[in-house]
Amino acid sequence: MELSNNKILITGGASGIGLGLTERFLKENNTVIICGRRTSALKEVSDKFPSVITRVCDLTVEADRISLYTWIAENHPDLNVLVNNAGIQQWMKIEDPDFYTRMKNEIAINIEAPVHLTSLFINLKSLRTIINVTSGLAFVPLTKVPIYSATKAFFHSFTWSLQQLLKAKNIEVIEMVPPALNTDLGGKGLHDTQPPVSAFIEAVFEQMKEGKSQVSFGFSENMLKAGPEEMQAAFSRMNAN
Repeated sequence: MELSNNKILITGGASGIGLGLTERFLKENNTVIICGRRTSALKEVSDKFPSVITRVCDLTVEADRISLYTWIAENHPDLNVLVNNAGIQQWMKIEDPDFYTRMKNEIAINIEAPVHLTSLFINLKSLRTIINVTSGLAFVPLTKVPIYSATKAFFHSFTWSLQQLLKAKNIEVIEMVPPALNTDLGGKGLHDTQPPVSAFIEAVFEQMKEGKSQVSFGFSENMLKAGPEEMQAAFSRMNAN
């Protein structure tokens, strides 16, 4: 994709990888729109970056997703990049009493929302690029986050199909595959020892400049290249405790 002079919607753009993408796309001379559930988080971003356009939206709610698309179509019909970034990661056990409720919420955000938004936004005549943020756990699951790992495996598969399905519409689909990074995903402090978001952003932007349709970093890059034995070894190592 061309990395400059776009109008971009980033879901979950107020924190973590989404915020890193927001900052970098701004540096590349793009107009950036972000959406999220927390008004306070969106305000923090707009206070720091006044050019960022914000929209409160709960992506677990179908009506909110439709409302987001309608608002974009009416007010920003020149939007040409959709970044499906929003997601949650919940550490839980299948025997937890609230497992099923939390599972449904995770599936709603990590699967239903991006698939629904994709089906809506491909109706924008201006749309040229979709970026789907998956995970290295799509390839080797971490059993402490069983639903998250499974949703990312789904999203990886869906993205692969989407790359083929949207060729006729001339819409490029890029899969962005992060490893664990120093964010609050899953809970504060869980990933403090992981690489910074900035390192990941720098790596994937270089790869997008090269025209790659699948961009990754660190552990995720290794897993993309791994054979069955290496993946099994990684699974055993990650889930030893």
